[in-house]
Amino acid sequence: LLCTLFPLSLHSRSLFSWNLTGPRLTERFVLGVDMFVETLWKLWTELLHVLGLDVSNLSQYFSPNSVSSSPARALLLVGVVLLAYWFLSLTLGFTFSVLHVVFGRFFWIVRVVLFSMSCVYILHKYEGEPENAVLPLCFVVAVYFMTGPMGFYCPSSPSSPSVEEKLEHLEKQVRLLNIRLNRVLESLDRSKDK
Repeated sequence: LLCTLFPLSLHSRSLFSWNLTGPRLTERFVLGVDMFVETLWKLWTELLHVLGLDVSNLSQYFSPNSVSSSPARALLLVGVVLLAYWFLSLTLGFTFSVLHVVFGRFFWIVRVVLFSMSCVYILHKYEGEPENAVLPLCFVVAVYFMTGPMGFYCPSSPSSPSVEEKLEHLEKQVRLLNIRLNRVLESLDRSKDK
């Protein structure tokens, strides 16, 4: 009887310790990501400050009245949006290229782990407000699919044909089908004439 209870008590201890460390681990992860995002935000605000933008009140640049009153401000806004896109694309491209070089064939495992950790972060961050979590989750899913087999960062294997080769093959098949269709139509015309 004692032998059957002892494993049960060890199992219950491990579940109890996981329940104590699980939420702490998630909170540490969320805190670490928050610090990373805050560091990136500080870099971005410093870059905008160097460009001469007042970072303390960014909403003034997005109001329709300020954009319509000053074409230079609208041009600056477009430049900032393009710069943000470039910065984000450069950061994601560099990160995923390094991960792809480091992990090679196991890059998909890294993608799945990053995707799941990102979802955990977003769901923990917006725990009481699920409607606010929709846009960040859509962004994470978009990044996940952009880095997939059809994305830029996962090139196809050299043994498989390229898109151009596949397109040429399809064009040849269409030409052959057109030739066959023309022959069938000509034979139908000849049979009607006879």
